[in-house]
Amino acid sequence: MTAKALELFHRLDEPGSARVRRWVVDHGLHEAVRFRNVVYPEAAAAFAAHGGADTPALWDGQQLFTGADLVIARLEAVLDIGRS
Repeated sequence: MTAKALELFHRLDEPGSARVRRWVVDHGLHEAVRFRNVVYPEAAAAFAAHGGADTPALWDGQQLFTGADLVIARLEAVLDIGRS
């Protein structure tokens, strides 16, 4: 996986987004995950292009995962792949 291949679409004032951002940092994935705050037009446009509506959401290059629990589950899978 190339650096920043994963994109986390989030909002700063949202508890679920904060939970996921904290999880990314706590698990050392901050170099692999690009944080995209959807209040900025460029990030909002990219989010919309992936079919996004609710945050937090993770784009893995193929699929959009929405909701803190689902995003964290997808990130855990990334960690598991890295361990094998």
